[in-house]
Amino acid sequence: MTSMPQYVKILLCSFFLLLAVLLAGWRYSQQPKPVALTPVLSKETEYCLTCHANLPEISPSHPVETFGCVICHGGQRLALDADLAHSTMRGGRNPSDLSVVEVSCGGSNCHNRLPNHEGDLYGNQIQRVQTSLQATYAGAIAQVRYAFGAQPDPSARMGAFAVQDTTLPTSTNITSLSIFDPKSEMNPAIRSFGENCLYCHLSANPLPGPAYAHLVGCAACHTPTANTTLEQPIHQLTLAVPYTQCNICHNRGNYSMLDMQFHPRQDQAVDRLRDYYQPIAQFTHCEWTLDCVDCHTRVEAMGDGDLHSSKKEVQYVQCRTCHGTLAEPPLTRTIISPNDLAVYLAFINPVVGDLQVGDTIVVTEKGEPVWNMRRVADGNFELYGKASRKRFTVPLVLNSKCQQKEDEQAARYCHTCHIVERNSLK
Repeated sequence: MTSMPQYVKILLCSFFLLLAVLLAGWRYSQQPKPVALTPVLSKETEYCLTCHANLPEISPSHPVETFGCVICHGGQRLALDADLAHSTMRGGRNPSDLSVVEVSCGGSNCHNRLPNHEGDLYGNQIQRVQTSLQATYAGAIAQVRYAFGAQPDPSARMGAFAVQDTTLPTSTNITSLSIFDPKSEMNPAIRSFGENCLYCHLSANPLPGPAYAHLVGCAACHTPTANTTLEQPIHQLTLAVPYTQCNICHNRGNYSMLDMQFHPRQDQAVDRLRDYYQPIAQFTHCEWTLDCVDCHTRVEAMGDGDLHSSKKEVQYVQCRTCHGTLAEPPLTRTIISPNDLAVYLAFINPVVGDLQVGDTIVVTEKGEPVWNMRRVADGNFELYGKASRKRFTVPLVLNSKCQQKEDEQAARYCHTCHIVERNSLK
């Protein structure tokens, strides 16, 4: 058998080399043209917009030109291959997952910065969320363990995860929580509670099924997911949190102490009134006309940085916060500095219009600004719905026909007259 002539070998080698070059060129031509972005904060070029150019901006407070993508999501910023680019992303599709939130949403220039506005006593938002009852579930765990004799009192000792209060001194004398391990509990009811009822707090992945679906971390509240399947990522953050978002965790059913099971709602809501509250509920008119965030402040919802044992310890806004009492109008203060915290809060959630020096706003008993409620020119108070964008004139108890005793001005006394049965409203 004769060997292949040398010139044939050269031709074949040249052919295959040319083919390889053409194939490489074709593959390169199929790749998207790199779209470079150099964010203001990181000053490091990234190519994420090459594939994600049509992704909506996550919020007006996080412009992509300033933040980019990598500073929050992680990932390989210069990679054009999707698998490589996504290989080191933090939290998968959700960088606000509490397991990575310190790196993603934290930082001295972001959400765990020290207070930098006048009157802001709660600037470290990451620490506040991680120690909040919504994250630790410490209140429910303590109540169940106390009810079944596993601990001598209802003070919190355990949480859904171990956490330490790093902002001592603390108002509650609770400096840390150990992790709650249902398997180590002797009582079968407590073990059942751990197996069936620990899927709503901010660090828990939900059970399968639409009745349980929710996001975790910051996105649980700030990414609107009501009436969605959560199958596709939702690239949005908002401060205008509607009641429907709160309902995802707080009003989709009840946990029973009898069988330690979650029982989804069986009724079908046909309007806002019936959607807002379950059939057994009693409430006042403003409680279903407004959204949850119109009354509950950011410190109530996100925590004050201390570890607590029950919801009663953290909720302090009552009817008199906005309506005042028989003896006095609601607490107020006048803005005297453009660096006031209320001005900043109104700026990032612009429903009030521009708050200015000289405006008078309502404050809570702790001095926290109710920045969406202020005194208007005629002396009345107006509340601006953070989610609904509606304006409401707030009636005051002072000089009204209210006959309640002056020493009985807490919300439970107001409900004696003003609470209504849902079925009595049309």
